Amino acid sequence: MQSPDPYFEQGRTRIDAFLDRVLPPENRRPAVIHRAMRYSVFAGGKRFRPLLCFAAAEACGSPADVALAPAAALELLHTYTLIHDDLPAMDNDDLRRGQPTCHRAFGEANAILAGDALLTLAFGVLAGTDVPPPRSVADLIHELAAAGGSEGVIGGQAEDMAHEGQALSEEALTYIHTHKTGDLIRASVRLGAMAAGARDETLSTLTGIADAIGLAFQIADDLLNATGDAGRLGKATGTDEARGKQTFVALYGIEESKARARTLIDDATRALDTLPGHTDPMARLAGYTIERFH
Repeated sequence: MQSPDPYFEQGRTRIDAFLDRVLPPENRRPAVIHRAMRYSVFAGGKRFRPLLCFAAAEACGSPADVALAPAAALELLHTYTLIHDDLPAMDNDDLRRGQPTCHRAFGEANAILAGDALLTLAFGVLAGTDVPPPRSVADLIHELAAAGGSEGVIGGQAEDMAHEGQALSEEALTYIHTHKTGDLIRASVRLGAMAAGARDETLSTLTGIADAIGLAFQIADDLLNATGDAGRLGKATGTDEARGKQTFVALYGIEESKARARTLIDDATRALDTLPGHTDPMARLAGYTIERFH
């Protein structure tokens, strides 16, 4: 995704068109909240999680569009987490994707409300999914709720803040990264597979692949924060060290972190060979996670 890829550009176009339909228009009351929601959703994100959702459906032998509603729900929930993560009470960031964060553009209270509204809308969108047997829409809702709840993304964020400035431990680092980042990536893959009617064996294989991609993705984020260029990334760098955050770079160093990420992606790519559908999109998305720090 560093260079234009027609397949992924097409996927982003599909998901953005769907998001445009489900988000309230900017001029509908309360207009400031709807502007803030759209501002954050359409701020130029890579749509990595929706693309993973599409790729998982294809890896199961179905067309990507069977996962369109789950993919949109994932992006809505992910955007809510970014808005709240940037708040003064959390990371207090001024930039996100190269432009002012939501609370800088619309005020802190409106940013909180916009995030809450996106989270709520995510489940409304997911509730409208057509799901083939053996699963139901309730299974998809439960999956996303678990990934986004106190034992998922919120739990990872809470532990991340609680451990700032403390001595590093591998156990705490694994917990934080598994939940703050990995759980939503796992849900992205599992929701795509479930929307495609995946059998248990296929779903289990894809879950393992997702876990490897999720951990590699967070390692890459740690590396980019430590070594990346703020102008190219569209957000401040060096902030993890300044805040005393637990990261792979702090615990293992740059080269060992890179090696761990590459091993995870190699393992994930090999596992794709056992799946019944078209796996090239998933392989390319897996590769993208480590291309980012090259």
